[in-house]
Amino acid sequence: MTRSTLIALIAGALLLLDAAMAQAAPCLLVTITGAQGGPQAYKGQAGSGTLVSFGDDTDNCSAVRLQFDAGRGTLLRLSQIGVQSGQLNAIFFTHMHNDHSEGFIDLLKHRWFLFPTGPKIDVVCSDDAASPLGFTLSCRKFVAHIADALINSGEIAQRITEDKRRPAAGPAALANMRTFEPKNEPQVVWAAGDVRVSAVRSSHIPGHASYRVDTPAGSVVIGGDAGIKAE
Repeated sequence: MTRSTLIALIAGALLLLDAAMAQAAPCLLVTITGAQGGPQAYKGQAGSGTLVSFGDDTDNCSAVRLQFDAGRGTLLRLSQIGVQSGQLNAIFFTHMHNDHSEGFIDLLKHRWFLFPTGPKIDVVCSDDAASPLGFTLSCRKFVAHIADALINSGEIAQRITEDKRRPAAGPAALANMRTFEPKNEPQVVWAAGDVRVSAVRSSHIPGHASYRVDTPAGSVVIGGDAGIKAE
């Protein structure tokens, strides 16, 4: 082997090493946006919610942002870490209790108000679930009627006169519903690129689901109010 050939091989190896080092490392961030359970208010704590962010070093771990549950104050907690409603890709509801869902009213109206031409947000939750007590729990109806009070008060009509780009149907028009039937075996209910979200039926109330997020940077499970019943 000649000296010039050896130098060329070393240079090539160094270039490969530099390329490998320059490759962005994937990252996964989990942020608790609220942990207050129940309808009570306590010292400004926000209702249940978890933000899962995935990306790499080049995008500051922000390529995909997924919100799991949206209790009271979720929008404000997200704003404290610099995340706007229009930057969320999807929201997942574990179940239809107000401490996990009432913050979505604020969040979706904010998205409709400030990001009316942006993409719809995927809303992932279980199908309508019949309770043995004689009523139905419906995530779909919750979202469809999310701004009824604002529509009837006239505010939605007023805001449309200010910006004609806002959908006339109101905030619900920016929600892309994706429902599923919870099962005892995990099933993929949402995916984008390298991110997969699976759901599994869990115990709490009819229609309750727990989620697992799988990414190249790791996995995280959001249980909601899941519980194990004693046999």
